[in-house]
Amino acid sequence: MKTILIAMVTLGIGLTPVHAQETCTRDAMVVFDGSGSMAEMGFNLLDEPRIFDARRAVRKVMPQVAPVRRLGLVTYGFGRRESCASVVVRFPPQADAADRIVAEIDRLNPAGETPLTEAIAAAAQVLDYENKPGEIVLVTDGKETCGGSPCQLAADLAAGADMTVHVIGFRVRGEHFAWPDQPQDTFVEPVARCLADRTGGMYVRAETLDDLIGALRQTLGCQILSMVTSGRPAKHAAL
Repeated sequence: MKTILIAMVTLGIGLTPVHAQETCTRDAMVVFDGSGSMAEMGFNLLDEPRIFDARRAVRKVMPQVAPVRRLGLVTYGFGRRESCASVVVRFPPQADAADRIVAEIDRLNPAGETPLTEAIAAAAQVLDYENKPGEIVLVTDGKETCGGSPCQLAADLAAGADMTVHVIGFRVRGEHFAWPDQPQDTFVEPVARCLADRTGGMYVRAETLDDLIGALRQTLGCQILSMVTSGRPAKHAAL
C-alpha cells in the first residue's frame, strides 16, 4: 500500500475524497512571509534569495494538497518597503486553490517589515476562529518587527473554537552577521513559536528545499501526505 501511495505522490496523482474526509475536514489558511528578508542573498551561504526555494516548495506541494483540502492565502511584506501596512488577505479557503496560491506567491516581490501577528489575526478572522475550528500554517524566516504580540494572540486563539497554528521557520537566523567561514546558528527560533505551542500546533524548522517541502506536507497535507513525502523528514521540537 505504501509503495502505491509513494507512486501516487511522485506522479502527482490526487488523493481521493475519502482521505479528505478522514484527515482534511478543516479549512486552512496559508500565511506567507513576503518581507524584505526573504530577498536576502548570501547570509545563509546561498547564491539566491530565500524566496526562490520557497516558491519551488509551494509549486511542489500545493497541487498535492489542494485536491483534498480547502485552502486560502494571506501574505505580508509584498512591495511595501519599510512598511508594516502590508497584510493582504488574498482569498478565503476554496477548493482546488493550488494554481491561485502558486500564482500569488510567484508574484511576490519581497520587501518591507514583518507584521506576522496582524497576518495571523487576519487569517483567524477569515476562518471565523471564535465559532469554527480551523488551521493556519505560517511560513516565516524571521520575527515580528511591527510591534505585534504573537504570544498574546496565541492565547486569544486558544480561547476560541479550536484554531491550530503551525509555524514553519524557514532558514531562521539570529541578529548577528556571520561570514561564510564562520559557524551559523541554525537553531534560532522565532518568537512566533509560541503561536504553535499555545494552540496545539507544530513548530517545524526547515533549512533546505527538501525540508520545506516536508514541512508543508506535514502541516498542510494531512496524515496521508506527511507519511509519503519525498523530502527529508521535517525537524520539529516537542511541544
